[in-house]
Amino acid sequence: MKNILLYLAAAMMLLSCGDNAIKIVVENPLDFARNAEMTEIDLSLIPADFTTKNYVLTGPEGTEVGWQLSDNGKLFIFQASVGAKSSVVYKLKEGVPSEVAPRTSARFVPERKDDFSWENDIAAYRMYGPALAAENPSNGVDLWLKCTDQLMTAKLYADELERGISYHENHSGLGLDCYDVKHTAGAGGIAPYTYKLWTGDHFDRYEIHENGPLRSVFTLWYDSAIVDGEVYSEEIRITCDAGSMLNKAVVTYTGLPQSMQLAAGITLHNSSGEIFADAATSVIGYAEQALSGIKKEPQGQNYVGVYMPSSKGETKVESNHQLILSDYTVGSELVYYFGGGWSQWKFPEAKDWFAALQQFSMAKQNPLELKISK
Repeated sequence: MKNILLYLAAAMMLLSCGDNAIKIVVENPLDFARNAEMTEIDLSLIPADFTTKNYVLTGPEGTEVGWQLSDNGKLFIFQASVGAKSSVVYKLKEGVPSEVAPRTSARFVPERKDDFSWENDIAAYRMYGPALAAENPSNGVDLWLKCTDQLMTAKLYADELERGISYHENHSGLGLDCYDVKHTAGAGGIAPYTYKLWTGDHFDRYEIHENGPLRSVFTLWYDSAIVDGEVYSEEIRITCDAGSMLNKAVVTYTGLPQSMQLAAGITLHNSSGEIFADAATSVIGYAEQALSGIKKEPQGQNYVGVYMPSSKGETKVESNHQLILSDYTVGSELVYYFGGGWSQWKFPEAKDWFAALQQFSMAKQNPLELKISK
């Protein structure tokens, strides 16, 4: 019996000494919790060989955490949850990881007049393509409301186009499209602003760079963006992360070199909606009654929000839009964030959405701090 105990003790010591896990300490400097926030690490900072070995990531309770290599294999990304002003240790060690359930997707939808559609576990979106040209589309953003963390747009498109089940009503219990864009900025679209907002038309080309499971990235190109008689081209690269209430957009206009302003906008559909703006965090938001189908039946509230880091808090309400503006030089990149939500999923009341927008801004200004050791 004594020999068996000695053997077990020695085995435990060997196991302890053989723990070659890479420790990733994630620290939250803010006074509110960061839940399922996408965290990215330059792959060169992780002492691991992803080209020949498999790795499993575990959280503080030993539960496996999904991860993805992003940006052409240059970034290691995962969703971290950290309490207010606290830290959490994640461990990366050799092993066969479980398949990660997809929480984002992006796809071109030629069967629906060249829509470009994407979603995460918060909301879904689309922007309009060349086949819709005769209907005077814009470069604005359409918002689809969802009440599930599962991907839903492929099903809703198929129901509409193949089975005649309208996605303008919540037949599936997954969500619906009851948002109206027409020729506006919609749910956070962007355009040059001089003495007015120069809303653009449909995109001309697209490219999908990454397609889930945790991050989807794509670019849309608009070849003819008219600004006061001058023709520019617009490129917008959009990143959609699992767990994120807003999408990241990197926008570049090319053409006549000059300084101007860009404005991200939210369409104000009716006078009963609630407008929110906070100069300190450079965010704007809007809450309105969601109405579905021909009969315009109430479906709670839908929300839209924009965070523009370079805006310095400059906002205005004009031409049926709530706008947030930033100085811009043609040829440079401008980064902003946009997105939407629903009272039937994650954000019960408008105050919850507006508070989350402020926290989103503060989180972007104060990223989670990372320490990596082996």
